[in-house]
Amino acid sequence: MRLKKIIRELITASVETARTAGQLTFDTLPAFDVEAPRQAGHGDLATNLALILAKQAKLPPRKVAEAIIKNLAAPSGMLAKVEIAGPGFINFFIADAFWYQVITEIHRLGPAYGDSDLGAGQKIQVEFVSANPTGPLHIGHGRGAALGDALANLLAATGHEVVREYYINDVGNQIFTLGKSLYFRLKELQGEKIAFPEDGYQGDYMKELARDYLAAGGAPPPAEPHEDALKTLGRYAGDVILAGIRQDLDDFGVGFDTWFSETELYRQGLVDQSFARLKEQDYLYEADGALWFRATAFGDEKDRVVRRSNEAFTYFASDIAYHLYKFQQGYDQVVDIWGADHHGYVPRLQAAVQALGFDGRLKVILVQLVSLLRAGEPVAMTTRGGTFVTLREVIDEVGKDAARFIFLTRRPDAQLEFDLEVAKQQSSDNPVYYVQYAHARLASVFRQAEAQALNLTESDSALFPLLTAPEELTILKMLANYPELVEGAARNLEPHRITYFLTELAAQLHSYYYKHRFISEDADLSRARLWLVRGVRTVLAHGLRILGVEAPETM
Repeated sequence: MRLKKIIRELITASVETARTAGQLTFDTLPAFDVEAPRQAGHGDLATNLALILAKQAKLPPRKVAEAIIKNLAAPSGMLAKVEIAGPGFINFFIADAFWYQVITEIHRLGPAYGDSDLGAGQKIQVEFVSANPTGPLHIGHGRGAALGDALANLLAATGHEVVREYYINDVGNQIFTLGKSLYFRLKELQGEKIAFPEDGYQGDYMKELARDYLAAGGAPPPAEPHEDALKTLGRYAGDVILAGIRQDLDDFGVGFDTWFSETELYRQGLVDQSFARLKEQDYLYEADGALWFRATAFGDEKDRVVRRSNEAFTYFASDIAYHLYKFQQGYDQVVDIWGADHHGYVPRLQAAVQALGFDGRLKVILVQLVSLLRAGEPVAMTTRGGTFVTLREVIDEVGKDAARFIFLTRRPDAQLEFDLEVAKQQSSDNPVYYVQYAHARLASVFRQAEAQALNLTESDSALFPLLTAPEELTILKMLANYPELVEGAARNLEPHRITYFLTELAAQLHSYYYKHRFISEDADLSRARLWLVRGVRTVLAHGLRILGVEAPETM
């Protein structure tokens, strides 16, 4: 049930009827809102159209509102009342009986309730995590992984063709530095006293990597760290680390359709292609022996180097080529999910995308930091990373579901506090437990109903008017609003809206459970309530599926 859409269509038809009848005069129907009022007493939905249309109609807003209401042709039994509020808002009160339709609709659609064709024909790439293969994933990568995967699930549920991609930064000085770090750890294991390079990767994982290398019979490091040997060691270390990253993501429930290597940009000549395209538009120029991109032409604070005077390409050059490649694959929109520390990089990349001719088709989502707590106190765990908490440690301690759900309890641009002890609690303080328990509780209710041979049939729809308790009407309205909430979350690329909704729906379900018996001596009322909570179970499962979290049958 998409009630906002229904009301919007009724309003649009009404004003057109009023215009035909000469009651309203306007050239073009302006954009208008149909939203739930902040105060419940103001109805189920409200519109501001009368205020917006008043100037064109040359009438006071309340007069415009009267004309709209007069010409509304709502289905019989849909509207309990319509009233004008304040300067000209129109408030719609939906009849209680109308909400019962949502139970039938959920039954008809089953697990697909909440899906839509909003994005039909739209191809979207979501690139996320993309951590350098120079160390294990940390907790911040975990937040980005949960966000990217849930966003991809959300877009797929709303009809978009979605491709998940991981970009492997395996070109440049970082791989050489990785090889140098491994070289010195190998020397250390062989008993040599070394001065570990300041720019080396310091984490304990490098020591483990060195031990595993020697145990596997890797070639001993040469006496002197010559360039070819360090590159070979760097490629070896990068491959091992990337394999670990893949495993961690797999255990976190995150998969990718493609893993794109930066080396492919150069192998396929994509950097040269992007340069040629920018030169055609005079967006590249040479100065001081370097090649520059005219980023200031697109609002960036300064022009950016893409090739240094020593002929080395910058990371920015790779990113330009990579995004040209993305759009060459036919994506209508590209979403990049980055850590918040990259905020300064966004304007230059947006400038490059605009220069390449794809303005408006790149969306960058920045993910803020995660603060790790234990029982409310900051914690610094002893980690393989040395200076950061790994995603693997978090998964091992609290589990995939708790980590994913908690990562999605805040907007990505808001800092997040992650309390390990709360994530392990079996209480209402643990948000994922609270929602999962709601689903498991309903599964238990239906096992009880089955044991008592309390079967549901299509004819039970005649019993729905028995659902008159305030809690039942609140839940019916929430279930009815869910499909439009999913569409709004997809349209705004905000999967945390699903987390908020599920938490509130679980709260309503638990409250309802404590106040009313679902299975009682009144068989008719029991069947009506079972139909209602079956709808709740379906929606909980749908939302948890978008978040990549299990909907358990028992807990």
